[in-house]
Amino acid sequence: MDIIIRNAKLRDRKDQVDIVIAKDKIAAVEPKIMEKGHREIDAAGSLVLPGLFNLHFHADKCLLGEIMRPNVSGTLPEAIEITNDFKRNYRPEEVASRAIRACEVGVKNGTTFFRLFADVGTIGGLRAARGLLLAKEKMRRYCDVQVVAFPQEGIARDPGAAELLEEAMREGCDIIGGLPWYEYTDADAREHIDICFEIAKRHDRDIHMLVDDTDDPNSRSLEYLALKTMREGFQGRVAASHCGAMGSYNDVYAAKIVDMVATANVTISVNAHINLVCSARIDHEPRRRGIARVKELLARGANVISSQDDVNDPYYPFGKPDPLECVSMIAHVAQLTLPHELDMAMSMVTENAAKAARIADYGIAPGNLADLVVIGAPSVHEAIRLQPPRKHVFKRGREVARSTLSQELLT
Repeated sequence: MDIIIRNAKLRDRKDQVDIVIAKDKIAAVEPKIMEKGHREIDAAGSLVLPGLFNLHFHADKCLLGEIMRPNVSGTLPEAIEITNDFKRNYRPEEVASRAIRACEVGVKNGTTFFRLFADVGTIGGLRAARGLLLAKEKMRRYCDVQVVAFPQEGIARDPGAAELLEEAMREGCDIIGGLPWYEYTDADAREHIDICFEIAKRHDRDIHMLVDDTDDPNSRSLEYLALKTMREGFQGRVAASHCGAMGSYNDVYAAKIVDMVATANVTISVNAHINLVCSARIDHEPRRRGIARVKELLARGANVISSQDDVNDPYYPFGKPDPLECVSMIAHVAQLTLPHELDMAMSMVTENAAKAARIADYGIAPGNLADLVVIGAPSVHEAIRLQPPRKHVFKRGREVARSTLSQELLT
């Protein structure tokens, strides 16, 4: 036996267990393992989770807040303008360097799977994608990385972007991205979605779009995305981030969209902290929260996740990155505060995210990959409340990060 994690607390069990890691797999999960391991770790009643996910992270833009002018309006259009000025001169190596810095922090916070978005279009070409592909290679021993080719300037609005998306797929990007709501017309938004599906089908890739990230209740590209997903047989292979316009829909139309999303098995990524600062900037009181209808989606059985999105860039000046921060934010903004709702929120960076990424061998059970995080707290509630250090992080059975913290009250 390679490693035994003793006295671990799991979400679905009242008694503490021992977890045996053999090579890259979980070999056993039992109340008491009598054999000795080559190495033993005492979790001492701490919660142990499977590896955490961040499935929406603009790593090509991360940490630009260190070197770029601030977004003085706090709006999405100004953020795009600032970033465009910079990415005309992107160098893949510099993009990779910033992305690696942020991903390393994410790994220390228990993230073992990232989906990194790279702007692909005529302004920056493929430089961001190439930079994130470099970062993917550099981080492979610490975490799994998928790179999303993302048309930040649109497709119909940016002639040549479709061809660049094709080339990004050929160069190794894993996911086809999209931004249909950013197009000028509804017809162009539908064409945008159609083009993304055609590329995805040609390269057998999944799809992750940013959809209806606006306060405008007339922005309705999610409807067509769900319909297209069903018609193309892509159920379970499509994710839609933000969907903030859903919060401004009338209840009748919103109920139809929630049902379509669940029927199409489209994952909704609600990046609550970003929407809170970017949405409703021109609202008078009461201000909208700018997020999708989380509780209605969950009640209908839709797959909902929460992701980091941005880390210190023109869109958002904060971000650690840390999946537990995402859990805390979604719990606050969507009012998921009852005990069973806290567990739902934690699933948004664990089981739900693994489902969205179509990871089969996930979870703390024999035979699954040994991607594990020992949390410095005894329960889901305390993990969300305290945001404690992650004591140990394992990727494929190898410890890739650990944290120690000593605090003293002095007299």
